[in-house]
Amino acid sequence: MKEPMTEDLLNELLDSPDPAVFVSKHKLACRSLPDYLQQLLDERGLRRPEVVRQAGINPTFGYQIFVGQRNPSRNKLLQLAFAMKLSLRETNRLLQAGGCNELYCKNRRDAIIFCINHGETLQTVDEQLYAFHEDTITE
Repeated sequence: MKEPMTEDLLNELLDSPDPAVFVSKHKLACRSLPDYLQQLLDERGLRRPEVVRQAGINPTFGYQIFVGQRNPSRNKLLQLAFAMKLSLRETNRLLQAGGCNELYCKNRRDAIIFCINHGETLQTVDEQLYAFHEDTITE
């Protein structure tokens, strides 16, 4: 199910006579990381073990991320985002669900936004970061 654009929701909220009606209508709640990861897997027809392998994450640790037993670092979430070939919007939603800062184009290291937009692989991203003398995602 496609999520409405944030700007559209903001406009609707601002025009709403009562915020409780808006919240109820859209069933707004905090997005849990495991729920969002499962939503992404379902939407793409992906399997968790394959995504974890593509991300280069230890299988046990990956399982713990997906079931909410471990809180992953920003880098681990980015590894998952590249493994699932997420869009920039989806990547930022994933980072937010994991309690991390979204990608920000004024942050030199976050120039990986370019790589996301062009569908680059995790290896290519690490090569780009290394060329910029920045820490790689997979360290």
